[in-house]
Amino acid sequence: MPRAAKHSELIESIYDAGLHPELWSDVVVMLNGFIGSQACGLISKDTVNKSGATHYYCGVDPHYIQLYSETYARYDPLARLPRYGEVRNIPDLVNFDEYRRGRFYQEWLRPQGCIDVANVVLEQSNSPCPMLLTVIPGREMLDAEQRARMQFLAPHASRALLINRAIERKQQRASALADVVDRLNAGVILLDAACRIVHSNPAAETILAEDDVLRSIAGRLATRSSEANLALRNIFRDPGEVAVAAADGRKIPLTSHDGSHYVAHVIALPSLLRDGATERSSAVGALLVWKAELDSRSSAGLINRTFELTPAELRVLQSIVEVGGVPETAVALGIAETTVKTHLHRVFAKTGVSRQADLVKLAAGFSNPLLH
Repeated sequence: MPRAAKHSELIESIYDAGLHPELWSDVVVMLNGFIGSQACGLISKDTVNKSGATHYYCGVDPHYIQLYSETYARYDPLARLPRYGEVRNIPDLVNFDEYRRGRFYQEWLRPQGCIDVANVVLEQSNSPCPMLLTVIPGREMLDAEQRARMQFLAPHASRALLINRAIERKQQRASALADVVDRLNAGVILLDAACRIVHSNPAAETILAEDDVLRSIAGRLATRSSEANLALRNIFRDPGEVAVAAADGRKIPLTSHDGSHYVAHVIALPSLLRDGATERSSAVGALLVWKAELDSRSSAGLINRTFELTPAELRVLQSIVEVGGVPETAVALGIAETTVKTHLHRVFAKTGVSRQADLVKLAAGFSNPLLH
């Protein structure tokens, strides 16, 4: 194969590894062959404590890799990393005669039948633990041709690592967000343009398992209502429609067989969820689904902190919301109606409302449909 074609194939493989890090092991073998060295690897070097970790390598016995990590990384002549993108071997870094008397050479490199090591930093100096391309030339010192080949490879490997880091950050963010979604008490269902279920969190799985207000038919989301089904199909036919519905605060009312009401709120997916995974998701939007009921317990703490109610006032407010009017609250709490009225007037004053119906609305507004 002509040299230019070989170079092109190698560079292509480097960028493939940028997209798929599991390919680095094979790429390192290719780099080693291209440079003509005995061993090659990608290592990270902590700029503070000088510890080192070998991520991908070839040509070195695993025993020596372990020794380097456990002991000899701190004796490595790379006490001060060279500047980003510059190929440097031992004589560029330290006095060579002193180096040959040191532990790194005597106990780690020499037993392998080698005398020199060359490195090039592949990540900018602001990285606390930058990645390096490391080469052990063999029984001879690094020659000019090997140095030139390392220099040629460095910018490509550097850009591939940048791609690795960018993808990794997106995946971490997507994973963290997915974990939060799975912990919600409200159902979250990701849908594609045909209303097929792409993902559902545990709360949504529970709703779907009841096969009532929502159900999965051959993987496609359906409701008990033909009107609601039509609304779903119209909204989720493309991301633009989903974005409009979400911006408008569009909700789809749902009803179960026993008359219980549920609310499905349309959510537009950020690019993080559409593109953050290793494969592009087919989801165009999501539904946030919860039972339309007033949960005074979930709102009580927030109301209390907001309006600084006393424990007695908070109990009266909760009872008004859950039980009914003043007579019912007096019976439920075992106190006189006059006492209920006294606390109620104080609640009115603190919350700024003047009717019991408004208190119910207030509590509903503070209810959290996500976490009960």
